[in-house]
Amino acid sequence: MIRKYGSAMSTTNTHSNPLLRAWYDKDTRSVIIQVFAMAVILAFFYYVINNAIINMSNLGKDISFSFLWQPASYDINQHLIEYDSRSSHFTALLVGLINTLIIAAAGIVLATILGFILGVMRLSNNWLTQKIAYVYIEFVRNVPVLLHILLIHGFIIYSLPRPKQSINMGDTFFLNNRGLQSPSADFQPMFWGVFLAVVIGVAFAIWFKRYAQRVQDTTGKVYPVLLISVVAIVVVPWVIYFLLGSPIEWEIPALKGFNYKGGMVIRPEFIALWLALSFYTAAFIGENVRAGIMAVSHGQSEAAHALGISKGRTLRLVVIPQALRVIIPPLNSQYLNLAKNSSLAIAIGYMDVVATIGGISLNQTGREMECMLIVMGIYLVLSLIISSVMNWFNDRIRLVER
Repeated sequence: MIRKYGSAMSTTNTHSNPLLRAWYDKDTRSVIIQVFAMAVILAFFYYVINNAIINMSNLGKDISFSFLWQPASYDINQHLIEYDSRSSHFTALLVGLINTLIIAAAGIVLATILGFILGVMRLSNNWLTQKIAYVYIEFVRNVPVLLHILLIHGFIIYSLPRPKQSINMGDTFFLNNRGLQSPSADFQPMFWGVFLAVVIGVAFAIWFKRYAQRVQDTTGKVYPVLLISVVAIVVVPWVIYFLLGSPIEWEIPALKGFNYKGGMVIRPEFIALWLALSFYTAAFIGENVRAGIMAVSHGQSEAAHALGISKGRTLRLVVIPQALRVIIPPLNSQYLNLAKNSSLAIAIGYMDVVATIGGISLNQTGREMECMLIVMGIYLVLSLIISSVMNWFNDRIRLVER
């Protein structure tokens, strides 16, 4: 009896202590742990940043971004905005950022298309088609992406002919080891009419798709959405283009000396990086697509076939929409990997943000801390934007329970 009484007294004393009583409370304990963890993280970052500032001060350096407005004093061979060696480091940063965004966007588009094709091929009933996709996926994804970049770049440089022996495509496009020479457009004032027609066509296509879906849900009638959308976005603006007197002047590249002059050029570095990143990422996306399609019950396809729906429409209207709920989450990771892998562009001389502000500008100014912070911030923001878009799309297609 004495032991029981002593135990009861001990328990009462324990819970009478406000600190212990807060610790034994589940919600309060959770908050305390989170606050403590956040304090440790902030203390760690404070130590690292303060240590870096002290070390830089000992070297006679401070943190300043004023170098961005100094002349860059180096050339960039591919730029979409006005740039020369007298431009500032900030302009060089913008050129590199634009080049990074272009390669990331183009790579995501091509990798998605190839990935979905590979995923469907992996599930094909044709033995040869299935094995071709299997061999491609296993080979590509088990070789480092940098080797793919160097291999494709070397193939373009050493396999394609010199400018004088260029592959002529209709006296308009010329392919050689210095890139793809193509016409450049000079837009006239009346071109705004064509641009407005394209915008209206896109808006109409979006509206018509939703309208056709409502009609199909209520009456079962199916409209040719794809055909009508193509007419609205492509055919109508094309007709308006000719009615306005073709308000675009094209500059055709011409061979002068040892290279082509005029027009625009898509350089081998861009082509190699674009193809390598797309081919590499498509192998992973193909496996994600295959897993997503296999996650859909086979009864869904059988039910669609019993209703007389063709295999192609069953795959497009029944299987893929349900498979997307499984495909999208890992697809987000592949898009992020592609965007971050674009930083390997410096290996072949493609002037992205790493090669410009994180490479040449860093070496010229000696502002390694500032340049690396800028590069890290750019990739962080780019990754967050991709994740936000994919998470929004994932929420749009997720199952809504009643």
